[in-house]
Amino acid sequence: MKYVTALLERLWGLYAWVVFLIVVLFSLLVVTIVPGLPARRWLTAAAAKAAFLLSGVPVDVNGLEALPDGHCVVVANHASYVDGPLLRAVLPPRFSFVIKGEMRDIPIVHFLLRRAGSRFVERFTAAGSARDARQIVKAAQGGQSLAFFPEGTFDEQTGLGRFRPGAFVAATRGEMPVVPIAISGTRHMMPSGRWLPRPCRLGIDILAPISPHDPTFVDHRSLAADARARILRILDEPDLLENNED
Repeated sequence: MKYVTALLERLWGLYAWVVFLIVVLFSLLVVTIVPGLPARRWLTAAAAKAAFLLSGVPVDVNGLEALPDGHCVVVANHASYVDGPLLRAVLPPRFSFVIKGEMRDIPIVHFLLRRAGSRFVERFTAAGSARDARQIVKAAQGGQSLAFFPEGTFDEQTGLGRFRPGAFVAATRGEMPVVPIAISGTRHMMPSGRWLPRPCRLGIDILAPISPHDPTFVDHRSLAADARARILRILDEPDLLENNED
């Protein structure tokens, strides 16, 4: 029986890839020919929703009403390549995703993400990192809603890693609330090193916004610590910093 289950799982994984590739091709067409960033964002978000719907992946979304009507900064844990498309499918189209700069080295992916309004952050050169950070802070100060994975990347180790400061600096300087989001299930579906997804239920918990004007927060570091703690309370994963504090 386990061999039948394994075979069905592989067949589903191949089907999911076919659906994903069709969605990517549609999205590439959209971002190439559709004028206007709002329309491109709306259509790529609809395509992301379709990918999960057509794959038969159940997605439980809790707390969508917690998102402010105005601009804000969303921060989520990062466990899989599935996280980005999942957030794009769930969040309103107005959000610009902040993505690691290495994606610039993959021409088709870079073109698709850039035309859909994503922003990129260089992680390995000081000059590039400072330049990108200034542009993101400027976008936040201009009132643009931003979505971050503040861990920066993910690996095989299960748990929540250290949060980089960029999202919280942007929120503080842009005077925008921070909305923590806990994503579950994506690590099981497609963990680091695995290229064939497994069928499973996914979950998104959108938590209450944190105001940068709250006197509890001394600076962006304390804001980051609070957002991280709130995600950990929901996430069924260990704290990777628990025994690794500076």
